[in-house]
Amino acid sequence: MSETMSTNEEKKLPLNGRRAIPPNNSNDEENEVPEMEAFGVIPRGFNPRDYLRVLDIYMFKDPHEINKQQHHTDKYYNPKLIVRRGQSFQIQIHFNRPYKPETDQFWLEYLMGRYPQQNKGTYIPILVGNVLKPGEWGAKIIHRENDTIRLSIMSSASCIIGKFRLYVAVWTPFGILRTRRNWETDTYILFNPWCQQDAVYLDDEKEREEYVLNDVGIVFHGNVEDIKSRSWSYGQFEENILDACLFLMDKAELELSGRGNPIKICRVASAVINSRDDNGVIAGSWNNTYDYGVAPSAWTGSVDILLEYYSSKQPVRYGQCWVFAGVFNTFLRCLGIPARLITNYSSAHDNNANLRLDFFLDDEGKVDTRLTKDSVWNYHCWNEAWMTRPDLPVGFGGWQVVDGTPQETSDGMYRCGPASVQAIKHGHVCFQFDAPFVYAEVNSDIFYSRREKNGTQVVENIDTTHIGQLIVTKEVGGDGMMNITEEYKFREGSDEERLALETAVMYGVKKQSTRDTAYQPQTDVDMDFQVQKAVLGNDFKVTVTFRNRSRNSYTATTYLSGNIVFYTGVTKSEFKKHSFSAKLQPSSSSSFDIVIKSSEYMSDLLEQASFHFFVTARINETGKILAMQKAAVLEIPTLRIKTKGELVAGKEMSVIVEFTNPLKQTLENVTLRLEGPGVLRTIKKEFGRIQMNSTLIWEVKCTPIRPGLRKLIASLNCDALRHVYGELNVQIQKP
Repeated sequence: MSETMSTNEEKKLPLNGRRAIPPNNSNDEENEVPEMEAFGVIPRGFNPRDYLRVLDIYMFKDPHEINKQQHHTDKYYNPKLIVRRGQSFQIQIHFNRPYKPETDQFWLEYLMGRYPQQNKGTYIPILVGNVLKPGEWGAKIIHRENDTIRLSIMSSASCIIGKFRLYVAVWTPFGILRTRRNWETDTYILFNPWCQQDAVYLDDEKEREEYVLNDVGIVFHGNVEDIKSRSWSYGQFEENILDACLFLMDKAELELSGRGNPIKICRVASAVINSRDDNGVIAGSWNNTYDYGVAPSAWTGSVDILLEYYSSKQPVRYGQCWVFAGVFNTFLRCLGIPARLITNYSSAHDNNANLRLDFFLDDEGKVDTRLTKDSVWNYHCWNEAWMTRPDLPVGFGGWQVVDGTPQETSDGMYRCGPASVQAIKHGHVCFQFDAPFVYAEVNSDIFYSRREKNGTQVVENIDTTHIGQLIVTKEVGGDGMMNITEEYKFREGSDEERLALETAVMYGVKKQSTRDTAYQPQTDVDMDFQVQKAVLGNDFKVTVTFRNRSRNSYTATTYLSGNIVFYTGVTKSEFKKHSFSAKLQPSSSSSFDIVIKSSEYMSDLLEQASFHFFVTARINETGKILAMQKAAVLEIPTLRIKTKGELVAGKEMSVIVEFTNPLKQTLENVTLRLEGPGVLRTIKKEFGRIQMNSTLIWEVKCTPIRPGLRKLIASLNCDALRHVYGELNVQIQKP
């Protein structure tokens, strides 16, 4: 074939023997639609101007006009018409003369993609009728005046979502006349949680305001003993974010015809949010080096990440679980799927989904890092999306777990979900998708085993309560925490919990029973330990407490190992080893303090300032081992945010960010970020260094766009100190 192939041929995709039409999986591509579609030979005297002609179409697409107000889409920073499916909207058509219903015939056509087809839902012709049926495509005239008519249009409650092109077609005896391609009339159709027939219908108005319309959220992190929170800007209404989210579905090559189904959308999105195996949005990095990218802790929201990906089409560096979950939440809320960000404290990453995490101890009772492959994440963030599950038996709709963080593959790709929360709670892990993996994240037991010289394994201790101790999300309508552990599991030790576990095992979750292993624990001595709350850069203590409930005296050889860990529970280095002998008097409790000096941990500290302590004690008289592990997080200093000037939409104001360096060292290469949806776009500033005890002050001028309660979010980042945040609620007045 010659190189000067015509552009027409170039655009034709290679067909294969199985399908007459190439795959239609881009919302962006278009076909050419003829303005005159002749029925045969056109007679000489035919003049299209003799027939009804469309001069203009008015879309009522401004934020204050009826469509965006009624469809709850007035917050989108997007000039085009945005409506939700299954609910009527209005347009007005201006003809060249008054419309005569007896002789004139016209209809509307909505098209999507390059190969529109009626049976795929990508070509939708709508005839004008007298009556609108709820949740089905239709149009009726609600007002006629001179040369204009006003139409009320109903979309199907299950139609595909995305950007449609609109044409008006007029019938003439010799052919169909169409309006020419007009970008002004493009119409976005989104999911509709306000419509009872929509698969994502949510019946509580306060919940819809939180899970669909709130553009700021809270990420809970830290650990179960010391919960921390920070704000995250979802920014689902910001400029170009809707187009970026639709592009993600193109990138994931989801057929346009499947885009009305929230189950399919969630499944492909959980793969495309991470960059593993498909060059998706965010590249994960858990190794504390973030060259040529942004440290995960520096991001303050999703907007920068999505816009960078939309323009560069290359993975954005770097993310960890809350970044994947934050961006995924933006995607879901932007398309109209109710969504919330979840934190599971002490989350199991169980490599072989056998509901047990194996920690192997050596002869001294220390954890053998060579043999131990499973890990406990201090916390792990995922998302829940709200939808019906017609593919499952009744009762498994509602909140579904979806997770964009790449942990394990599912059907060959790094993705997870949607898995029904209700099915996980009751142990019905046979229902798609990935329920066994999520079940293990919240329900595994920790086995401490020792390998004897002859190779047999002896289980020394089993901890059944450590994993999935607390599962939380932001409360509706406030910044507080809502405990949703009971949505995922029955009360520890209850009959229902046992039954759910037996059900999960019946459905193929592997679980080795404790009967298979010789396990006789020491039952008359309890051990616990507490880590004192401490501020970064200060000394603190760990207190180990024994309670001897027997009438015997015991001595316990006790070993404490302090490790600096990634929040995923993977150890970077052991910074503290301490062993002592504890005398345990009959029927009494005794406590022992171990001091941790800042000089022991500061040089190796990782960004989340996370420690992991193992305490193992051998009762010398019986040879039995008691074992326990806990995570601890240091208090990290915060940023202070203030405002100056009047807080009025359209008027210039100042935001001031202050930070005092509390460390006994100079901070180098400091980056500050500040953002606030509706107030200011993300701004970054680099500062060379901040001396010990000195204060940095940064003033930013901005003009807020939207009135109402808004949130400013700031982060500070440098190699020695990460996860430094500040936030401020501001009430922007109407001008």
